[in-house]
Amino acid sequence: MDSQNVLQKTVFLIILTIMALWATFVQASPINHTSAKQAYMIDYNTGMVLYEKNADEKMPTSSMSKVMTTMMVFDALKQERLSITDKFKISEKAWRMGGSKMFVKVGDQVSINDLLNGILVQSGNDATIVVAEGMAGSEKAFAEAMTMKAHSLGMKNSNFVNASGWPDENHYSTAHDLAILAQYVIKNYPEYMHYFSRTEFTYSNITQKNRNPLLYRDIGADGMKTGHTEVGGYGLIGTGKTDEGRRVILVVNGLESIKDRANEAARLLQWGLNGFDNMTVASAGETIAQADVVFGRSDKVNLTIKDDIFVTVPKLAKSRIKMNVKYNGPLTAPVKPDMEVGTLYVEIPELGTKEYPLYTAAPVEELGFFARAFAHLKMIINGEAA
Repeated sequence: MDSQNVLQKTVFLIILTIMALWATFVQASPINHTSAKQAYMIDYNTGMVLYEKNADEKMPTSSMSKVMTTMMVFDALKQERLSITDKFKISEKAWRMGGSKMFVKVGDQVSINDLLNGILVQSGNDATIVVAEGMAGSEKAFAEAMTMKAHSLGMKNSNFVNASGWPDENHYSTAHDLAILAQYVIKNYPEYMHYFSRTEFTYSNITQKNRNPLLYRDIGADGMKTGHTEVGGYGLIGTGKTDEGRRVILVVNGLESIKDRANEAARLLQWGLNGFDNMTVASAGETIAQADVVFGRSDKVNLTIKDDIFVTVPKLAKSRIKMNVKYNGPLTAPVKPDMEVGTLYVEIPELGTKEYPLYTAAPVEELGFFARAFAHLKMIINGEAA
């Protein structure tokens, strides 16, 4: 009886272990469903797409547009066309602007620093107009400049007609484009990232909290901007990083409520941060394979890559990475160094296949006339010549 109990306990423990491993696998496997209408998530360092849903579908961007607006300010600050202490005068148009507000007053002079906080923390539509008029003379001219800049960044499916994201059928972007924008801002303006992570700001004796729900959860989030319109639903550009410094960018839109946005964005961001690792699978100059060479003083030449291959990999799939080589061979001497002659295919489970060019590592000199003729004859005898 005792041995039977021991056997039952052993089987039970095995089942529990299998269930735990399965739960871990499910957590790290691709999320195949989200209630967001549009979603896009990438690893910041590798640029690899971790998840996408309707990522290139045009959508209203609401206040997520304000990341583009503030990027224009960051760019002017970096080029020293503006100073953080410069002030813009408040117009009546800005003062009358509806929706979320910073509560600026007509005729006041407001610093760039306060306006950035008003836009990114308080989501002030009024503050965006102040910036637009101060930098370009009118909101229309500023929006045109926003669109030109967006297109130059590769945001080909974006168009801006105002600075705030106020609903307009001609004002749109995509989840993919907004991720491009977020990646550009994080890379080029790190000194201004603190504006995105500030949880509250007080202006004119009115304290408002940041609407980004990710900032209030201990998951490594430090930005960037929420948005909402009746047509577009609830959206968010989010970013966060692990203790090791690995960063993820997430864009979601089309969610039905504030609660849905908070929970879904947190779920996706945590999965993106915790379910993957970044690793170097091959180093620059490393010999990846050898190519056959005919009519050369050597019958082989090493094939290498020029840059490290740094990829994002699901944590539970590291051992399942496959690398395959294809080249048009055999190569015919003379072979020069650094000739692109093939492709390395890196197959990453759940994330697809990445391609990298392969180059010859060294020269291979051509055989002399008689040696070449003998080699050709030998190939004919062996049935290797065409």
